[in-house]
Amino acid sequence: MTEDCLFCKIVKGEIPSEFLYEDDMCVVFRDINPHAPVHLLIVPRQHIRSINDLTEADAEIVAKMHMVARDMAKKEGVDTSGYKLLFNVEKGGGQVIFHLHLHLLGGWEEK
Repeated sequence: MTEDCLFCKIVKGEIPSEFLYEDDMCVVFRDINPHAPVHLLIVPRQHIRSINDLTEADAEIVAKMHMVARDMAKKEGVDTSGYKLLFNVEKGGGQVIFHLHLHLLGGWEEK
């Protein structure tokens, strides 16, 4: 954990957040500035700065994040209508919080 990391503080309970899911590897909460009707963040408990900092030892965490995303999409009712999974990587890729997190976005009305 990094002392000045917003997501580390949320994971540790130092900043209140409603977890929609949590286990020993990750937590899920709603994005406070949603870009879709359903916008969840899947965040590992372990501080990993970005995708660029992953090691082979982190493969289980990343796989778990994707499995949790799949389950949360179903729970939120967007599994069949469609959703996006997205990692923003580094400042130029849109990363604002430098703690690895997976965005789940969905809930757009079909046209």
